[in-house]
Amino acid sequence: MDEQYKQFVEMIRMAYTASGIPVTYPEPVYREEIVPGENGEKLFTFCYFPEAEGIFPVIVQRHPYAHLGMDIVNKIAGEEFAKRGFIYVCQHCRGTGNSEGEWVPNEHERADGMKLVNWVAEQPWCGNVGIMGESYLSLVGWVIADVVPDKVKAMYLGNYGADRFTSIYKDGMFRHDIITSWTMENAGVKIDADYLESCRYRPQIEVDEKMWGHRIEWYRDYLRNSDRDSPYWAEGMWKELSEIPSRIKVPIYVADQWYDHHFGSAVYSYEKLSEQSKAHSTFCIGGLNHFGQPCLQDRDVSKAGLNGAAEELEWFEMTLKKGELPPARVRTYLINRDTWREWKSWPIPADEVSRLQFSAQRDGAVYGLSAAPVQGEISFIYDPENPVPSHGAESMLHTKEAIGSLLQPEAGWRDDVISFFSEPFEEEKEILGKIKVRLYVSTDAEDTAFTVKVMEVMPDGKAYNIRSTATTIAAQKEDYIPGEIVELNFEMWEINWMLNEGSRLRIDISSSDFPQYNIHSNFKGPWYEQMETKKAKQHIWCGKDTPSVIEIPIHTAK
Repeated sequence: MDEQYKQFVEMIRMAYTASGIPVTYPEPVYREEIVPGENGEKLFTFCYFPEAEGIFPVIVQRHPYAHLGMDIVNKIAGEEFAKRGFIYVCQHCRGTGNSEGEWVPNEHERADGMKLVNWVAEQPWCGNVGIMGESYLSLVGWVIADVVPDKVKAMYLGNYGADRFTSIYKDGMFRHDIITSWTMENAGVKIDADYLESCRYRPQIEVDEKMWGHRIEWYRDYLRNSDRDSPYWAEGMWKELSEIPSRIKVPIYVADQWYDHHFGSAVYSYEKLSEQSKAHSTFCIGGLNHFGQPCLQDRDVSKAGLNGAAEELEWFEMTLKKGELPPARVRTYLINRDTWREWKSWPIPADEVSRLQFSAQRDGAVYGLSAAPVQGEISFIYDPENPVPSHGAESMLHTKEAIGSLLQPEAGWRDDVISFFSEPFEEEKEILGKIKVRLYVSTDAEDTAFTVKVMEVMPDGKAYNIRSTATTIAAQKEDYIPGEIVELNFEMWEINWMLNEGSRLRIDISSSDFPQYNIHSNFKGPWYEQMETKKAKQHIWCGKDTPSVIEIPIHTAK
């Protein structure tokens, strides 16, 4: 065992020790089982038991990541839960690790998950049951949450949700850094192709065969279905998943992060919980990334993340061992103050909305945001062959170094990135909720994309991104005529952020954010079929007749 591995294991164990929940069974007992899947497939399952006879509460997990070393983490979790009087059961998903069958992501998780949980509930050692997981391990919990046996009393699900579409598309823009990268790592076959070149490949629908050497139908399904109303999303498995939260009866601890790529889906899931479940559930939003790592550059983040192991243990001590129904709870991490806020419910209505208009008034390389904007238009050339690189983003997975709130380039760093600045704030302001932007735009293309990034410029001049998003003209106006001025509306994911006294807002408008989103070709039609690109001349319109505006939800109550 090398030193780095030892430190990793010790770090995980220390998180459980820090929970304060004492060890009562110091020597856990390991056992392997074969539990049949939906069609009799032999699914590898390993368990940890306290060193004692009797009935114990049980924690259940399933995962497909044996090839990525996930069992290391799960086995430590199993040992630590067993030491504290729980039985821990973990299964390799069908076709992964030591389990039989064909690996098709998502497709068999409801059936196989139900099989496992029902098997657990029938065992003579089974008391109350809890289901636990993060990311894909959370998905396999959500997908069975409405059909669990009565012994299941609570769930702890992090960094995922029941609205899969939100994690893949935004107004026709494909989230490459999530889906293309995950596919390349989890296709069930080895893929050695360059990741960024894979994202650039045209037509994208053929990248699997032409660059990866394997046809992957489930990836092609994602590409072909950029419309939420398509049968792929509006029927079958994904529709069923989206409806599950409303049918859940047990308490759920929903954990996520402001800069997790599944954040939008997690919000959807909590908001859609049945009243019975929500009355005893927790929604907790931290300041880390999907991997539980700090991602707020140059700021104090000592409290940005809670001790996940401790939160899990405490949740299941309460719900499984003590049989208590916890009170409803909402917690948010306040960025720039390194502290946590408590709320009675979610969503949290704004006390006021601050509105600033985009102005064509220019000061050097930048433009203004004001209550009295100058009428006019601002233009730039968008070249798909030279996209704006993603840096500071909330919807990324593979490019870890670009995730989070990061120091941004100076305004004017590219001709195709137009920056708008507000006046300095005379007092601090707490943003809480969804930032919205309305832009009046035109283009000489039949379709194109526009991106928006909102930043805080600190009194020392350094800018850090708050939120970003993207849209296409076709998503909001299908019959667009080149040259026509149209209104585009952008709604960003929620955020809890304290703007500092003396800071200013900076809004960057462009037409690309790659690889957070696919590169728009400037041609109309299915993006995944397009072979060519062309440059487009983009226009942003400001002033009384075309009131482009940003709306910022402000919390003022103390």
